[in-house]
Amino acid sequence: MSAGWRSFARAQADAATTTASDAVRTNRTREFYYYVRMACDRRAFLTTVTAVTGLTALPAAQSADRPPSPPPTEWDLSWLDQLKGKHKQAIDVGNMDVSEDTTLRVPMNYLDAFRDVYHLEPPEVNVVIGIARVAFPINASDAIWEKYQLGERWNIKDPQSGKPATRNIFLGQPTGGSGSTVRALQRRGVVFWQCNVALQAVTGQLARATGKPAADVRADLVAGLNPGVRLVPAHTMMIGLVQERGFTYEKP
Repeated sequence: MSAGWRSFARAQADAATTTASDAVRTNRTREFYYYVRMACDRRAFLTTVTAVTGLTALPAAQSADRPPSPPPTEWDLSWLDQLKGKHKQAIDVGNMDVSEDTTLRVPMNYLDAFRDVYHLEPPEVNVVIGIARVAFPINASDAIWEKYQLGERWNIKDPQSGKPATRNIFLGQPTGGSGSTVRALQRRGVVFWQCNVALQAVTGQLARATGKPAADVRADLVAGLNPGVRLVPAHTMMIGLVQERGFTYEKP
């Protein structure tokens, strides 16, 4: 065989080998991506199953850590639009520690100043007081204070006895009276609200402490709010809503 033919044959053999190698590589590449895709699909499947399983188990886990959510409530917030005074103040005592002192002097001073300086009284002047979890005892009736030992649990002493209070020491005289008490301020048109989210937290706290069913505790707390207290969806929501309606914001 001549040198030319040998070169031609070698080239053909090399080309065949290259083609075969390329085919093998192509097949291996296809196999590689097939198994990668299968693995990804499997992981996605397992992730989906895990997520679905987790979602199914979530309510049970949550129920062990917190009291059951209350039934849906139709929230009536129309009372906000009835507060049309020229001067309006939202006072946030939501999570202030009321075991050392009362924060109710602040709204009293606000109303007194407008009365003395501008000779204005409600409804020309409006005040709302927002309460969440820590300051919850302000919104609770005497019966709730006694039944759930709020004075002891919140470390609030009765100024008359020096012992843990078994009555709401912030309420004041039944006739309203004057000064920095709940009833005196309500008599002057002040509105107190209670955050529902915080009330659920208080419900869980007292249910664990007393061993009572959370649903029973919540029913007691809702029924035992002071007359006139507005139960609202969330403290933070209300802070925004009142400012949208022209209230200025103060946190003592």
